[in-house]
Amino acid sequence: MLQESVIIQNKLGLHTRAAAKLVTLASKYESKIQLQYNNHLADCKSIMAIILLGVTKGITLNLMITGADELEARDAIVTLFNNRFDEAE
Repeated sequence: MLQESVIIQNKLGLHTRAAAKLVTLASKYESKIQLQYNNHLADCKSIMAIILLGVTKGITLNLMITGADELEARDAIVTLFNNRFDEAE
């Protein structure tokens, strides 16, 4: 299992468009991919689970990945977060 902290850097947080990008990316991997915020866990392959976290800019989340392709998944997802979901600021 890999764990990494990721910070929401884009202006609108994990809104529908950003959540859809995350779900599309996470769905490419076999690994179980989750985000933890406070005491809530969200499956990164479920858009509703991601949106229901209700996270905004500046929030730190715990990314947890378990599976055969966890390293590749982590690298891709961390890059997506670091690139602010390819949204202009």
